[in-house]
Amino acid sequence: MMQKLRYFLLLAASVMAAHVAVAQTKTNTDMRRRAIKVGVMLPLHADNGDGKRMVEYYRGVLMACDSLRANGISTDVTAWNVAEQSDISETLQDVRAAQCDLIIGPLYSSQVKPLGDFAKKHEVKVLIPCSINSTEVYDNGCLFQVYQNGNVLNEAYSYRFYQLFRDCHPIIIDCNDSTSTKGGFTRSLRRKLEQEGIDYSITNLKSSEAAFTKCFLPNKRNVVVLNTSRSSELNVAFAKLSGMLVANPKLQVSMFGYPEWLQYTHSHLDNFYKFDVYVPSTYYMDPLAHRTTRFMQKYRWNFHQDMQHYPQRFAAMGFDHAYYFIRGLHLYGERFNGSANLVGYTPLQSPLNFERIGNGGMQNRSVIIVHYTRNQRVETINYY
Repeated sequence: MMQKLRYFLLLAASVMAAHVAVAQTKTNTDMRRRAIKVGVMLPLHADNGDGKRMVEYYRGVLMACDSLRANGISTDVTAWNVAEQSDISETLQDVRAAQCDLIIGPLYSSQVKPLGDFAKKHEVKVLIPCSINSTEVYDNGCLFQVYQNGNVLNEAYSYRFYQLFRDCHPIIIDCNDSTSTKGGFTRSLRRKLEQEGIDYSITNLKSSEAAFTKCFLPNKRNVVVLNTSRSSELNVAFAKLSGMLVANPKLQVSMFGYPEWLQYTHSHLDNFYKFDVYVPSTYYMDPLAHRTTRFMQKYRWNFHQDMQHYPQRFAAMGFDHAYYFIRGLHLYGERFNGSANLVGYTPLQSPLNFERIGNGGMQNRSVIIVHYTRNQRVETINYY
């Protein structure tokens, strides 16, 4: 198997479309007692950023297969280079596609319907790792969509905010950012707070110190929400809050941010700790965890380079997705529905827990809250 893995790795490293292992003819045998047949249909090339990111994702899939082998779970993997302009219908004519138990892909929303139709016909489960714009998941029971669209996430983050801070006093700060895309979240949050009968205040970064301070209650924990995720406005907010606390040191202040704030950790870490910041997200990999260090070392050993420096590491994403699904199929076969309760897997970075959408497919509903505590620790609150 190690020889086969190194073959996988060499192919991925050279960023070529690859048939990694010849899958045997798909039969009705129980997949719980045989190798899981996995297809990967992603842009596996070096022509642009999409291709390079998906090659890294694919490498994570291969690393997951090797880890699963150590636990007695075998896989047969076939990979195709399905670039943005590719006609995925041509790829699906390959006889090996219909032999798959699981197909991971596509990256592009325009390719979801033909792959979904194919999956229905051949009873193949499809894990869509990134696309969020296709609506096929609402009608196709074979599809598993990892990422939620913005409206779904806004509702999820608002509900988790309510769960965490129902006894606190929320304060929404207008940051005067005309380019902000966070109006959907603040509207969702306000609607949730009003439904639950929770009073909240609204102020502005340009408000006078007296007017600004008046919005904070002395006898309650105050939770600040900005209506932008930009670093420049966040800097101004930290400065204004710091000035207020100098004059009013007994005020209790926490902050609830946005996934983008994870990108600012290095430059804002001290303030994240100081202001007890909570960041909602769909991913998080603890940079100090032994498991993270070990994964990064293994990636470097296998591919002779480091992962690309994105807030979300694509190799870790591929590892989590593949490990979770292949293990689930091995344990439950066709009955596997993506529920986290069935798998018992602790994610490296990307938590998964799927729920059915009406009479259609399955959508991941996992949310993480990353909490920077005042005693300079980082803890994660996982909602599966």
